[in-house]
Amino acid sequence: MVNNKKRVLVAMSGGVDSSVAAVLLHEQGYEVIGVTMRLFDNPFKNSNVLNKSCCSMDDVNDARKTCSVIGARHYYTNMVDEFKNKVMNKFVNEYHKGRTPHPCLSCNHSLKFDSLFKKADELGAEYIATGHHAKITLNQGKYNVEKAEDNNKDQSYVLFTLQQEKLKRLLFPVGHYSKEDIREIAKKYELSHADKPDSQDICFIPKGNYRDFLKGKIKPIKGYMYDEDGNKIKEHEGIHNFTIGQRKGIEIGGLNKKVYVKSINNKNGDVVISENESLFEKELIADQVNWTDGYVPKNNIKIKAKIRYNAIEKEATLKLLENDLISIIFDSPVRAITPGQPVVLYQDS
Repeated sequence: MVNNKKRVLVAMSGGVDSSVAAVLLHEQGYEVIGVTMRLFDNPFKNSNVLNKSCCSMDDVNDARKTCSVIGARHYYTNMVDEFKNKVMNKFVNEYHKGRTPHPCLSCNHSLKFDSLFKKADELGAEYIATGHHAKITLNQGKYNVEKAEDNNKDQSYVLFTLQQEKLKRLLFPVGHYSKEDIREIAKKYELSHADKPDSQDICFIPKGNYRDFLKGKIKPIKGYMYDEDGNKIKEHEGIHNFTIGQRKGIEIGGLNKKVYVKSINNKNGDVVISENESLFEKELIADQVNWTDGYVPKNNIKIKAKIRYNAIEKEATLKLLENDLISIIFDSPVRAITPGQPVVLYQDS
């Protein structure tokens, strides 16, 4: 028999968003195949700590139950080695360099939108879908990433690495719904995890203390802490303990003012602290640039730029530089521009 239904591979974390993505595609007539990635061996055996994050066995079972409800196949695929090499090791290396990584972006780029495409090809799936809150639109033959319907849940920021050949095969079904709508759909299908809270922590650091995670994995670059005038204040135990804009953990006796990390030097270990006003800058330089619609925009155009996931977009001008670098010049200074974080550019939505 000829099966005319289009086959879609749905990346299912066990959360309500990816589960409803599978349900919506099933309603639209797709042949859904669910895939849950095993990303790391559970180091928290005999503990419920992972239940507060993602990637626990409960999450796997929630994904499997959803597939059972809609009559879809479900696979649990081992990506432990890939996750360690492409996400966890990068996380460690970036902190060693005094930068601040965003591991969920590495996971999106290297696993969800790389390894899963290979899996889709193996299973004969034309499309891949995820539970990301974002949209993909087609305009004049080009695919664009757009913001989600629910601006409070928008995840377009983490999708900046996508390019045309993948965008044409990607589906983001939940991007057209509010979070409340998503939970109502889950209840309609009597999914037991309809009210499951969103995961907030880094999945492999569910206790939230990245410094504990780095112990034994990193050779500290030690050095000294200075004020803006170059006065040596005290020795520190490694630049991996700091990020730009940080206040917590800077213990300096005798100061009657709040101070923050202003800069980190990964060559000599210098960490400069300052008051909050000194953290504001008007310009940044970015590398590893990706234009999702496939062509380089005009120089000196007005855009909005977002310098971290939970930041507010700011009006700015884009300048194209040599060697595939770009400069973003903000209309008004922005706080704590942080090496290692992406800057994502927007026009309208």
